Amino acid sequence: MRNPFTGSQSSLREANKALLFDTIQKFGSLTQVELAENTGLSTATVSNLVRQLVDDGVFETSSSIRSGRRASLVSISRREGITAGFCIGVRSLDLCITDSANTLLAQHSLPLGARHQSDSTLERSAVLLKETLTSIDASADELIGIGVGLSAPVDYKLQKISVSGILPGWEDVDIPGYYSSIFHVKTTIDNDANLAALAQLRLSSPEEREADFVFINAGDGIGSGIVVNGQIMRGATGMAGEIGHIQVDPLGGVCSCGNRGCLNTVVNEQRLVSLLAVTHGNITTLDDLIEQANSGDAGCRRVISDAALRIGTAVADLCISIDPEVIILGGKLAAARDSFFDSFQESVQRLLFPEVLTPIKIILADLSLTRPERGAALLGLESASSISRIKLDSIAAQDVDTGTARKEGPHDR
Repeated sequence: MRNPFTGSQSSLREANKALLFDTIQKFGSLTQVELAENTGLSTATVSNLVRQLVDDGVFETSSSIRSGRRASLVSISRREGITAGFCIGVRSLDLCITDSANTLLAQHSLPLGARHQSDSTLERSAVLLKETLTSIDASADELIGIGVGLSAPVDYKLQKISVSGILPGWEDVDIPGYYSSIFHVKTTIDNDANLAALAQLRLSSPEEREADFVFINAGDGIGSGIVVNGQIMRGATGMAGEIGHIQVDPLGGVCSCGNRGCLNTVVNEQRLVSLLAVTHGNITTLDDLIEQANSGDAGCRRVISDAALRIGTAVADLCISIDPEVIILGGKLAAARDSFFDSFQESVQRLLFPEVLTPIKIILADLSLTRPERGAALLGLESASSISRIKLDSIAAQDVDTGTARKEGPHDR
């Protein structure tokens, strides 16, 4: 007779495995005792699950010394070669580390002060990367590439911020040169919305990768990444998809870009939480606003709904211009779920062609996968891979020019 509890036991075991995996991603390599302390699982359960995950190739163990005693450290198994992805925003610094198979090994986030300085922020990011590498028992020598996302338009060809004032003090900073001088690997920068779209393109299901789509990165400011024929559309100067700088109020406030009444002036974090200052004095961040909205607070839901309507209007204009198959909603505001999604969908559909043969599909992104720093790590990996291809092409060309044939090696078979 089938055991009626088998299914629930299996589900619990898988949930506990996921808990162990998430804990090591957050804290780095840990002993089994430390895993038990941080997860609340018994040491016996941790021991059994770690053994299974090591056998499955998900975890690996190594010898270490903790408190003067020998210990076995548990780490996420990784393929040779790791990449780092940063996202430098207006108020936060986010980092993730992945291996060459795009397995997420670690991630961290640090708050940044308003108008943070480029030199101190870059120094903090380098320290954070070194400390995170140590926490997963890796060295900087294993890095093969670094990607950096910025909350500003980026001229991808010149590898520089293309519009001054949006990320003040960063316009003339050689960001790739800074990281390359410390870690001795190629570093590539791009706009954060483009990188969120890249993460969607590379990490989503196969059927979703085939569609032309617009990825909306809705947070403290609004951006979008446009994907056509499997490629990011950046534009001549990196301004493609910068819907946060579409004018929505000719008499509105002056934006950081210098124009008046841009979308970003009415849906940024400071503006949204200020609308609740009288009735919700305890709400000071976008995270607070979203948490209260998801808990059912009517005022918070109204603020997010109204913001979604404004954003949807700008997105509808964009879609009329480029005619994508899918709109994908990501970023912090998308975490407000129906408070944001329903109003956004209503706004977009009201302004698009009502009798179109194939309506544009609107879906929510997997927010755990489509973070800009994940896309930055992918960018670092792809840039490193392109260097390898260039080197191989160069070697092949030299062989042809000299009329020599390279001996076949074991990896060529």
